[in-house]
Amino acid sequence: MTVGHYINGDWRFEGEIGETKDPSTGDRVTEYHRGNEALLNEAISCARDCFEQTAWPSQARRRATMLLECADALSSCHDELAMMLSRENGKPITQAHHEVSAAINECRYYAGLARNIFGRTAEYDNGQQSLFTREPIGVAAVIVPWNAPATLLIRSLAPAIAAGCTAVIKPAAETSGTHQIMMQAIASCPSLEPGAIVSVNDGGVALSEHLTKHIEIDVISFTGSTTTGKRIMANASGSLKRLSLELGGKSPAVVFADADLDNAVAEISRAVVPHTGQMCTAIGRAIVHEDIIESFIDKMKQALTSFKAGSPTDRSTQLGPLINEEAGLRYLRNVEQGASEGEMLLRGELFALNDSSPKTFVTPTMVRLENRDSTLVQNELFAPYLVIESFSDTASAIQSANATRYGLSASVYTESLRDAQRASRAIKAGTVWINCHNRLMVEAETGGYRESGLGRLHGAEGLTPFLETKYIYTQFESQSTSCRPLCAAAITERQLTSRTSLEVLTIYLCQKLKGLSNAG
Repeated sequence: MTVGHYINGDWRFEGEIGETKDPSTGDRVTEYHRGNEALLNEAISCARDCFEQTAWPSQARRRATMLLECADALSSCHDELAMMLSRENGKPITQAHHEVSAAINECRYYAGLARNIFGRTAEYDNGQQSLFTREPIGVAAVIVPWNAPATLLIRSLAPAIAAGCTAVIKPAAETSGTHQIMMQAIASCPSLEPGAIVSVNDGGVALSEHLTKHIEIDVISFTGSTTTGKRIMANASGSLKRLSLELGGKSPAVVFADADLDNAVAEISRAVVPHTGQMCTAIGRAIVHEDIIESFIDKMKQALTSFKAGSPTDRSTQLGPLINEEAGLRYLRNVEQGASEGEMLLRGELFALNDSSPKTFVTPTMVRLENRDSTLVQNELFAPYLVIESFSDTASAIQSANATRYGLSASVYTESLRDAQRASRAIKAGTVWINCHNRLMVEAETGGYRESGLGRLHGAEGLTPFLETKYIYTQFESQSTSCRPLCAAAITERQLTSRTSLEVLTIYLCQKLKGLSNAG
């Protein structure tokens, strides 16, 4: 496969050649044409023209139909797409299939919302009407990460299209082949207006900078690291672009003394290793009551050592590779740091599938560490690395859970509804699960507090970044009509002295005009 750009309804195969590699074997998977500034400018201009000069923004039924067509097109290439995704980013094939299904579900959900975007009207005084409309904001930039290139593309693209925007997509280089299959499905939709969705392949940092600064981009939807999100925010400030940012996470799991320990361990261990920890909502910290911490550690060791590593395309694999060898070396450095700063409970290792493969596979690490200032506690590690901390009372548990600048997600484990609700409300996170983790669904809004992002994705609020509210005011009658009731009665001297000169003059003139009318 050779991956091209998609502009104005046509495929463009131009630009320097790059390649994607299977992180488990090092083998080449696809070739792609790298984007450049000229192609990006053309794509943005095309999306702007489509928004300004066609009926696309006002055709809600057409856009809804297009999203349903996209769901069907993705369903028809489900297996091919999941396999490509698994090969390019190393996600175990069972998880890849789940991701594709989630992307299809996103399309169908927002197809329904596309036909249900309502404004409102109000009358605040006689002869007046206020109309509030919800209109598409314009051209949206959708910047897609490599760790979930199917779901995270559609999670931003579907609400943008439902709202009536046009979209410029910049995919991740590492999953260019996956994106090609996605774009082929999108391009096959008969209801798609040429230019409504365009895509230019990754071309490096400079190209991304150009996209995020471009004056014709009205809103940016980005999923990725907090560091990159801050850079995008700085770039967008020049033209005051609207931002939808889902950024880094350091999800804590708070385990109370009365928790169902077997359930807590099962949920937390599964949430440590999805896509080998390369997921923004993966659990990185377990904050456990001191009365049960030893039992928790014993059970967690057994759980984390039970996951089977192997080829990501093998359906029995639970732990695939990290994205590249650099990520593997970074993981080893964090393992060494954990050994020097805390009690190493389970030491992770770095290995290759065979002698000719890169060292990108790891086993999970678990460290007991009570220093909240450690970078192992504060930073997102993007690997199967669990830091264990203890607490003695609810107040200290909440203090620990809120000890980082992240606030994307968390989970609480207890049999007490009172403790669960108190903790869930006190934890500064956009999503808190009770007695489970990573229950994500298209109908439920997700997003981050603090440095985990801006705005919400999924659900009805997922439309918000792509819509503007316009206020239209209508005056049906002239202002002088408000004087008529006053003209019917005689004005006493006391009434005159209580009014301003303008009001007195207005009333006087009304009475004179009435007198002339009666005389006539």
